[in-house]
Amino acid sequence: MTVWALGINHTTAPLDLRGRFAFAVDQLQPNVRALRNIFANPSETTLLSTCNRTEIYGAGDPAAIAPTLDWLATTGGVPTSALQQHSYTLRDDTAARHAFRVASGLDSMVLGEPQILGQFKDAVRAATQAGAVGSTLNQLFQRSFAVAKEVRSSTEIGAHSISMAAAAVRLAGQLFEDLRQVRVLFVGAGDMIELAATHFAARQPKSITIANRSLARGETLAARFSAQVMGLADLPARLHEFDVVVSCTASTLPLIGLGAVERALRARKHRPMFMVDLAVPRDIEPEVKDLQDVYLYTVDDLASVVQTGQQNRQAAVAQAELIIDAGVQSFMHWMDQRHPETGTVPLIQQLNAQADEWRALELARARKRMAQGEDMDAVLEALSRGLTQKMLHGALVQLNTADPAARENASAAVQRFFLRKER
Repeated sequence: MTVWALGINHTTAPLDLRGRFAFAVDQLQPNVRALRNIFANPSETTLLSTCNRTEIYGAGDPAAIAPTLDWLATTGGVPTSALQQHSYTLRDDTAARHAFRVASGLDSMVLGEPQILGQFKDAVRAATQAGAVGSTLNQLFQRSFAVAKEVRSSTEIGAHSISMAAAAVRLAGQLFEDLRQVRVLFVGAGDMIELAATHFAARQPKSITIANRSLARGETLAARFSAQVMGLADLPARLHEFDVVVSCTASTLPLIGLGAVERALRARKHRPMFMVDLAVPRDIEPEVKDLQDVYLYTVDDLASVVQTGQQNRQAAVAQAELIIDAGVQSFMHWMDQRHPETGTVPLIQQLNAQADEWRALELARARKRMAQGEDMDAVLEALSRGLTQKMLHGALVQLNTADPAARENASAAVQRFFLRKER
């Protein structure tokens, strides 16, 4: 049994490539099922997808890694060779360490950010519902969550952390002299937009508007910030009204095109627009960044901003790595115990199966003798004697062997297993 991880993230792949492999939460379960269908012997599988990474975790035959890469490349519409240049494959202890670091926020663009743990749990929940998580991945993930909790509670890894949303507010403050005079538009109504709206609302902008495909969900979020709501269909006609636009939806195609932004700029008489595209794949066409009066930032553009204060967290990182090291060692010990050739768990399972077989045989004999009307005490005596003889037979044979070395080993084993004194 091998555990492995295959994926791409913000350190190995550019934004537009990552966008090809972004899966919404409701797409995880059907895609996990589709992936398992390509295996001759279905193995345990889980698909994790966030703005910064797409990763597949597996447990079983490592031969499944190659077809998994092919499947992922096909799903994203790129050649396998192109994806392979930007992907990484990890096995066993390195895969476990990676999972623990991801869950703990140590592998995130924003060091120590807490959102990844919830996204990881969503991925595991979807894979479990798809029937793709067995005992090995379940152990890996539950230990990942436990390690992440310990890292969060025992270190200051999240202290002084700057989120993407906070970074967006900071950059907007550099462009506009007074954020209380700006009109802000949020496109989408998910967790990231909610976080961004919270940060911007704290600066008391002139107005906040939520644009969302579902007006009901948009109204729910808008109620928290005394914001207005509009449908996505109204976006092109009203884009010029807003100084700040922050977008993060699950759309597979850009919602804000170059032409719409050009028209908005003309209507604004070329007053500057600050735009933040937190979506993967992009919500705003990349060509918008070339317009003279637009300041467009993507998640990758915000990387240098969110790293501010990282030096203050290096001591916490060292503490977190120690916790992760201990977690990896514990998990690998668990794996080693279950190795079919060298582990103790298969032997324990065989021993229990043999004992159950003997017990069932003696019980059947006892029931037959009771049905024939034999004395209960005699039946119980025979049952206990039969079980005892079966359990001791192998040891007695070895003690009576003609080989002196075998007798010596058997004698030591008998002393250790049967004649030890309980304390």
